[in-house]
Amino acid sequence: CAFAFRRSPNGLSLFILARYQRPLWKGLRLPYPVRPDEQVFEGIGLQSNLAISATGLVKRFGDRRVVDGVDIAVPKGMIYGVLGPNGAGKTTTLRMLLGIIEPDEGSRTLLDRAIPREASDHVGYLPEERGLYPAMKAREAIAFMGALRGLDLKIGRKRADGLLEAAGLGHAGDTKIRKLSKGMAQLVQLCGSVVHQPELLVLDEPFSGLDPVNQERLEMLIRAERDRGATVLFSTHIMGHAERLCDRLAIIAGGKRRFEGTVAEARGMLPFKAHYVPHHEGDGLRALLPADAERSHDGWTFTMPDAGIEALLMQLIEAGYGISGLSIERPSLHDAFVRIVGRDALEAAA
Repeated sequence: CAFAFRRSPNGLSLFILARYQRPLWKGLRLPYPVRPDEQVFEGIGLQSNLAISATGLVKRFGDRRVVDGVDIAVPKGMIYGVLGPNGAGKTTTLRMLLGIIEPDEGSRTLLDRAIPREASDHVGYLPEERGLYPAMKAREAIAFMGALRGLDLKIGRKRADGLLEAAGLGHAGDTKIRKLSKGMAQLVQLCGSVVHQPELLVLDEPFSGLDPVNQERLEMLIRAERDRGATVLFSTHIMGHAERLCDRLAIIAGGKRRFEGTVAEARGMLPFKAHYVPHHEGDGLRALLPADAERSHDGWTFTMPDAGIEALLMQLIEAGYGISGLSIERPSLHDAFVRIVGRDALEAAA
């Protein structure tokens, strides 16, 4: 018969300074159906495929429900994005997942722990509000952040040099934080978030305030963490980063989850667009094009017909308009985001 193993609490985690003591495992016969995110092994145990699982999260501030029934499932080993306009509830959701604040309703597990704080030593976190000791040197700041999660200081300093080099800051190890630019200090804090090689890395608006060069470096660091085997969860309202990085994503607006899936699935909610440039213009050209055709630069843009574009092109050629240029454009994640969230919500958040 199948057995599952559940943890019984056998240790305390005091903020981020306490060492996490692994709890004991106790075998018991399954009294309930196994959830889809769990695997049962004969006589071995029960293991989740999810780094984070949350159901029905609700958070109220006064009379306002900032987060309103959000469900999130983050598979292990993936880069997962939480997207939304300003004020959508992204930061509050991340803080509830990490156990920084408690939800008013709902439940969540973090790295198979029902109490997120118990996983502190295995999590790296870059908060939206940046903060490092200004008088500390970059190398020491990184090693110090690792020490808070149980990493030996000597090992932390050694790893800090490698991380700084990878971030393009190899020259800054002995430079005090106060002398670094905002973008450089932000990269140093990110290095401090990963120096202990966490299983889960959580980044809240990590690209905010970075110039394009440092944004590219940050993207490289995020991919490197995923390739190392870590799970990466980050929030953003900038679609370009999410489109390039995310294996899966959730879109939140007005405190509710509006979409969950892959980037391709989000973009697939919208039809392809065609951009057509005629060889010759004429008064009858517009009548041959689809009803939603609009002037754009040197040609026309319209939704791809359901039956394909071949028949339309034949009509245009036979009518003497010809084809000077034609491109089929896949909708961007930005286009899908606007459709899912709605322009009214975006304007209200601006």
